This record gives sequence, structure tokens and C-alpha cells, in this order.
Amino acid sequence: MIGIIMGSRSDLEVMREAVDTAKEFGVPYEVTVVSAHRTPDRMVAYAKGAAERGIKVIIAGAGGAAHLPGMVASLTTLPVIGVPIKSRNSIDGWDSLLSIVQMPAGVPVATMAVNGSRNAGLLAVQILALSDKELGHKVIEHKEKQVASVLSGIDAMKVQFPNHFDE
Repeated sequence: MIGIIMGSRSDLEVMREAVDTAKEFGVPYEVTVVSAHRTPDRMVAYAKGAAERGIKVIIAGAGGAAHLPGMVASLTTLPVIGVPIKSRNSIDGWDSLLSIVQMPAGVPVATMAVNGSRNAGLLAVQILALSDKELGHKVIEHKEKQVASVLSGIDAMKVQFPNHFDE
């Protein structure tokens, strides 16, 4: 199961892509708000109890100072994927990105691009697929669909630009 958490309810707009990805692959998930600054006791309880609830990977989205992914990572042995969120009080998302990516040695957080919750969902699925053969096949099918989509786009360009398309 994937735990999808965010620092504020307003972050759901960005984090919804991680939820949609879990749904797309048929992976169970839970979603909640856990603020490192406003509800620190809730954050500690969430992080410390996640494995016991069956969570295998945590995706943590946060804007502004973005302490949530790192703090959660410091409290659990589960893999944590951080999603920096460009929030209304952020500096174009850079403050969040740097807060998550600059973790001290010993507290790893896999960090996605600003607002990159789709990739966070895909990485979580790939991590889970390491021990789930059926899910692994779904990941392979997903990658094959991506290849087919690109090749189909190339074919469309060839039609649009005959004699001018360089392969």
C-alpha cells in the first residue's frame, strides 16, 4: 500500500496525480493531511505507524519550507518520496525543492520535480513491483504503451512532413 500525505488540504490538487497513478495500477493507497509544522504529533504518529498499517512506500508532498518528507523519513525505515509543491507562499517552488533534496546523510528522500506527483506515484509503483510479479507486468505494459505512443507520434509527423522528416 502507498501512503500519500501532504502538508495541507490545498496540496491535494497537485497530489491527486499520485492518487490517480495508484488507482491506474490497482495499488491500494491512503491519503491524508499531515502537517510537519501545524500537527507535529500527528506526523510522528503517522510515520511511526505506517509500516504497521501495511504501508510500503510513503509519498509526501509539501510546499514552502517543505519539512514533511524529511521529517517523515527520519521517523520510519520505509522509502519516502518527496514532492515539492509550488504553493501560494513558495518561491516558485524552489524553496520546497531545495528543502527536500538537501537532506543530510543518513536520511534519504527520493525527490521529484516541483509538482511531480505523477512521477512520485510511478516510482512508488515501481518500488512495490520489485516484490509483486503481477504489478511488475503492469509496469512493463505501461512502459510499452509509452514507447508505442512516441512511435505513433513519429509516424504522424512523417505524414505531416513528408520529405522533411529526419529519423
